[in-house]
Amino acid sequence: FLRLSRGMIDDSIVQNLNALMTPSTKPWDPASTSERQIRPVERRPTDPQACQSFKNEVLFQSWQTRSDVLNYCAGVALDPSDPDLALKQVESPNERERVIYERLDPYSGRFFPREARTEILGNLIRNERSVEGIIRSRTWGLVSERCGDHGTGWEEALNRWREDREAHRYIKVLCKSIRGGIMS
Repeated sequence: FLRLSRGMIDDSIVQNLNALMTPSTKPWDPASTSERQIRPVERRPTDPQACQSFKNEVLFQSWQTRSDVLNYCAGVALDPSDPDLALKQVESPNERERVIYERLDPYSGRFFPREARTEILGNLIRNERSVEGIIRSRTWGLVSERCGDHGTGWEEALNRWREDREAHRYIKVLCKSIRGGIMS
């Protein structure tokens, strides 16, 4: 899920942002290709409303869903009934300190300390969160370049979006309760 979601939104962010650009106002001039252009080509403006709509309805929504999945997985990964964890706690101190020489004794590897399943899953989730942070930082750099959101980081922008979403949800509930009170 994480790989597919990242591929659809973050990995194709340039294409998504290009789709937000307003079409050119002046028609194409065939003479523009007759000589080499030394000055940088002017970038077409991106519609600010389209940018905001893309961020609110696509980008932040995708990021929030991935955060929810990672939070759920983190909650499930902490399994107190993990049999590997119980075995590790029962393991004697002598077995933990045993030196393993697999070249001399190929069977000594069976005493090699294993990580518990909860530790493996915890490391995996930490790695995924780290990857998520890197991807979000890269994506936000491109979004802020095209949409003009300089000065705010992706964490701040996402938190502001979350607060706005909660405020809208609260207002909807309040309106429903008021409307229900008036109807009865």
